[in-house]
Amino acid sequence: MSGGVPHRSTRLRHVLHGPRPEAVPVLVARACALVGLLDIAAGVFPRFRHSRMHTIAEVLPGALGPFAAALSLSTGVLLLLLAHGLRRRKRRAWRAAVALLPAGALAQFTYRHSLLGVVISLALLAPLLRHRDQFAALPDPRSRWRALANFVLMGAGSLVLGLVIVSVHPKTLVGDPSLADRITHVLYGLFGFEGPVDYQGNTSWTVAFSLGALGLLTAVTTIYLAFRPEHPAAHLTAEDETRLRALLDKHGGRDSLGHFALRRDKAVVFSPSGKAAVTYRVVSGVMLASGDPIGDVEAWPGAIERFMDEATAHSWTPAVMGCSETGGEVWTRETGLDALELGDEAVVDVADFSLAGRAMRNVRQMVKRIERAGYETRVRRVRDVGDAELDRIRRAADDWRGTDTERGFSMALGRIGDPSDGDCLIATAHKADEQPGPYGDLKAILHFVPWGTDGASLDLMRRDRSADPGMNELLIVAALQAAPRLGITRVSLNFAMFRAALARGEKIGAGPVLRAWRGLLVFLSRWFQIESLYKFNAKFRPRWEPRFVVYRASGDLPRIGFAAMQAEGFVNLALPLPRFLRRRSHTPRACAHAVAERDVRAA
Repeated sequence: MSGGVPHRSTRLRHVLHGPRPEAVPVLVARACALVGLLDIAAGVFPRFRHSRMHTIAEVLPGALGPFAAALSLSTGVLLLLLAHGLRRRKRRAWRAAVALLPAGALAQFTYRHSLLGVVISLALLAPLLRHRDQFAALPDPRSRWRALANFVLMGAGSLVLGLVIVSVHPKTLVGDPSLADRITHVLYGLFGFEGPVDYQGNTSWTVAFSLGALGLLTAVTTIYLAFRPEHPAAHLTAEDETRLRALLDKHGGRDSLGHFALRRDKAVVFSPSGKAAVTYRVVSGVMLASGDPIGDVEAWPGAIERFMDEATAHSWTPAVMGCSETGGEVWTRETGLDALELGDEAVVDVADFSLAGRAMRNVRQMVKRIERAGYETRVRRVRDVGDAELDRIRRAADDWRGTDTERGFSMALGRIGDPSDGDCLIATAHKADEQPGPYGDLKAILHFVPWGTDGASLDLMRRDRSADPGMNELLIVAALQAAPRLGITRVSLNFAMFRAALARGEKIGAGPVLRAWRGLLVFLSRWFQIESLYKFNAKFRPRWEPRFVVYRASGDLPRIGFAAMQAEGFVNLALPLPRFLRRRSHTPRACAHAVAERDVRAA
């Protein structure tokens, strides 16, 4: 393996096993979830309260008999909420469970004088206390937006569960209320008021208390999340950025994704010597690093160890997106994690690039056609662009963004024209119109970040929708032709996911499995531009550098994939904000081809 990484015994073996859920947390979490479901069933379904199963359920925490449906329901919901935190070994979930189980035992003894109920509650409590050292994970990053999300989700869940509660008493229901009446009754009941639906006997009180308990639980959890101490999402501090830039100045030429570590919505851990670092973001409990560690390869193991320690402390799932082959070897050797090839990065060597030859005919013809239409290009360092023009470029890039949500994580810087990014490149296309638009003659933008002292890595691609197809090809060619003047010898273009499968699957002799896999990728390309991105990159005759995802277990891959899609902006679980309140941001290279799709097809 290149890079001179020293071989040593794996110091992270205990770290590797640390994040794995131990037997006790998993069993306790499952027990809490089962008890929670039984409690909810005991509080909602009248037949369950008179079944044989209820003879077991009524002695569990919260199930205090048929007259305590509201308490059983709320306790069950709380236990279900706690089960996920207990599985992840969260300290706060452990404290809540330790408080809830004795309360259930006390209620069993005082209300029903049930010694069996007390024994069962204490039996669930015993492993929590005995193995309390396994529930030491720190809280996840959070903000007070979580309170609003809780209100929406809990409110929706309470509405659905309330409709079930209102509808499971057909024998005592008075009349035949419509669905609108039932929804109205639930909404009134959540706020503690009487609705239009009526029942015979004591059922009205049972339904009213159950709905009130759901409404109270929603209100209490929302208030708690709104007023608890805030732990904002990690971000890159000014000191961290300064240290990272110093490492990139010395070792930035190793990885084309190195400069993207300077995204300010990432956190960073440094090696004990300070000579290496790993940047990451936590998404849905997954600790996502991107690219290779920054800095001296000899110090990578120390930074990796700090990364794994942080994952263990918070019970996060560790993962690395888009590392190189060398980086993947170090990660897997030092931690015992596994690696899977994710795709290939397209890298063009400037000295070998030429528009001559049959292979470049399509690109050559498109570029000449656009130039004849009156377009001209400019390729400059950011520091050489005037403030007024730079502001116009920023506004145009924001307005031309193809999606409402910000996209990008592993291959996006997330900003244009920052004073600290003077070495970045901007390639722009211009055409004078009879009626100039809001951005003058500006028609398209490409932004590159530095890759060491002699390279550039594509960050984002934007163009005016009214511009002719082929703007991206025009600007990439212009950047490659201007590269020698700017001292650039290599340019990293885009990342083509599953490129090898697409390339091999279309060749003669490909087997049925490979052809089926390629067919699935082509189908998915309708939404994710997998095939079109590969074909776009292939136009420039690059060399392909494999990139890998590093993961702990195969069972983690779906979760890691979903977290990566969230980080990249393909899946957005946050509540939408009006456009004028959103932070201005810029789509990265890996996602820009949704805008460039028409160009790809035209070529």
